[in-house]
Amino acid sequence: MIQRSFFIASICAILCSSCSSNTENKDKDPKVRTIDDDKTDSLLLVYDQKKEDKYIAEFAQRLHKRSGFNGNILVAKKGKIIYQKSLGWADYLHRDSLKINSVFELASVTKTFTGVAIMQLIEQGKLSLTDDVKKFYPNFPYDGINVKLLLTHRSGMMNYVYFVDDIWRKEKRDMKKGITNDEVMHIIAERKPNPYTKPDNRFHYNNSNYMVLGAIIEKVTGMSYADYMMENVFKPAGMKNTHVYSKAVYDKIPVDVVGHDRTWRYSVAQNFLDGPVGDKGIYSTIHDLVLYDNALKTGRLLSKESLDSAYTGRNTPVNGHFNYGYGWRIFDGDKGEKVVYHTGWWHGFRHIYVRDIKKDIVIVLLGNLTNGSLLHLDDLYKHLKVPVIRKNAYHGSGSLPGSDED
Repeated sequence: MIQRSFFIASICAILCSSCSSNTENKDKDPKVRTIDDDKTDSLLLVYDQKKEDKYIAEFAQRLHKRSGFNGNILVAKKGKIIYQKSLGWADYLHRDSLKINSVFELASVTKTFTGVAIMQLIEQGKLSLTDDVKKFYPNFPYDGINVKLLLTHRSGMMNYVYFVDDIWRKEKRDMKKGITNDEVMHIIAERKPNPYTKPDNRFHYNNSNYMVLGAIIEKVTGMSYADYMMENVFKPAGMKNTHVYSKAVYDKIPVDVVGHDRTWRYSVAQNFLDGPVGDKGIYSTIHDLVLYDNALKTGRLLSKESLDSAYTGRNTPVNGHFNYGYGWRIFDGDKGEKVVYHTGWWHGFRHIYVRDIKKDIVIVLLGNLTNGSLLHLDDLYKHLKVPVIRKNAYHGSGSLPGSDED
């Protein structure tokens, strides 16, 4: 009887332990990473050059040799990297070659991360799409601008980059020391620059919207934008080579890749405008952007409902296809295609980050020579059978010029 009772008790203990374990797994905070998460990430980044996509390899060489693309390129399909390559110089002056793990200033690709952070705070009930900017900055000089209008570039604000640059030059201020988001908000409140148009009047893409969102993130969380992103986005996504670098914090940004403007004649020096973040300021690698895609797909950063909302166009589509949601440029095709992407162009860097949601394809081109080479990617898109991400690529019917598509 004693043995039987002990056996039954042991079985019950095992069952209870199993139930407890299942409950813990079910309730596990997706932001808390495990060894298994690291193993999964490692598998996502495995690349066998012997199995590379030969067409993409040849295309990349043409893009480099003929169109002058200088940077890192990666294409992944269904969780596997099918091509990756470093092409050219990290710093032409010193003839330093790019490496596959080189870190680039992401420019406006940063806006996708700011959008994710805002949606996280909305999920947590700390923020609402209808919250007015004045709730956080009472001296903000414009009425009727809320979080949703900032996310969708419908605030009508002027572009702070040009406004502040003009002040700094006229008043001969220090061009090297970076300014903060809070300082820009103070300048806007003090100088009251004329807006571009009325709030919610039209789509007008500009950096002010996401600079203000970056400032709001700091106000709501009590954390710096850099710290919030590290703890709530980069670490949960396994992005170990991604950081926020601001000239307001760093005298010299600690990365080796230098931006070059159009030709190799000169590099672009970072200045006071590399201080504000949210509209830019995140530095990352092609591999970390694969992990970012995976973290979004698997719900590590946002719920499906929040992602669906972010991926919904909130403006009048250009050519019936191109739109903007919450931090993402969007292509919605006639045949159910769904592509979210963002471009970046800032101080010698020019990029495109494309995620075909339906086909599970990721395309990353990070460049440090702003010469227009990314305007020549049509053949790559067609090879992968993803929509051509170029706003004038389609007729009103949704077909490519010269194509036989319906």
